[in-house]
Amino acid sequence: MKIAICGGTGFIGQSLCRHWVQEGHHIIIVTRSKPEKVENADQITYATWDDMKQKPQLFEGLDALINLAGSSLSQRWSVNGKERILSSRHQTVAAVAELMRHLSRKPPVVIQASAMAIYGTSEDKTFDESSPSRVMDFPSSVVAEWEEAADRIPVDRLIKLRISVVLGNDGGAFPKMILPYKLGFGGKIGSGHQWMSWIHIRDIVSLIDFCVQNPDIKGPVNAAAPHPVTNKEFGRTVAKVYRRPHWLPVPSFLLKTILGELSMILLEGQRIIPVKAEKHGFQFQYPKLIDALYDLRKK
Repeated sequence: MKIAICGGTGFIGQSLCRHWVQEGHHIIIVTRSKPEKVENADQITYATWDDMKQKPQLFEGLDALINLAGSSLSQRWSVNGKERILSSRHQTVAAVAELMRHLSRKPPVVIQASAMAIYGTSEDKTFDESSPSRVMDFPSSVVAEWEEAADRIPVDRLIKLRISVVLGNDGGAFPKMILPYKLGFGGKIGSGHQWMSWIHIRDIVSLIDFCVQNPDIKGPVNAAAPHPVTNKEFGRTVAKVYRRPHWLPVPSFLLKTILGELSMILLEGQRIIPVKAEKHGFQFQYPKLIDALYDLRKK
């Protein structure tokens, strides 16, 4: 297959690229600037966002386009920070939509990254792909606008991948989440009752591949393991796997003082389940947290 990955140099993008290269596919990585040296140059081509606009012919014959690009929510939510987060998502989705309009042969599928924040937060509700979006805070409003923009991509099969916390050693939030435990002072955050939906990096790579190859899948897809956990359960499991104490709680007021509005990412959560993926036969390699953590600790 010939596949374009926008944001292919990021945490998920790199793992996805490695997987597809091993499978023998040709990958076009869309990034801000091209590297001087390219490994696996026979299978990997780099293109810039300007190339997407000025040289759409490079993208003819795609079997899929995956858009993972967008400024991280994990930054101070100042006025400028919020604007940066929103504009980056609008710009990248608009670039993909424009590319589709210029292709004589569009790819059969576009997978657009989204996020679990679309459901809002709750300690007692469970959300699947049929649950309505709930705009109740900055993250949920960002994702709602993100998905609304994605709906304007002119393609027959659009998948909105609602990504949970991705667990991997090479990037994302996980290395920061386990650092307090490695230093010996891990503990629950806030009440500890807030839900954490998560997925192993290997499973999200497999899920994206599964979605590309399954023509019956479209619309929202929850990229989350089938067994979400509370913050307290996550901490206790990390402590068990990494043989570290779980004893020092982080009070809510302290996080709010340090992080401001951004603290809500850690203090509130969503319990989401992957109904659509499992309905179509996707099997998680790491459905339970303890197995995922033991695998990551080995590596």
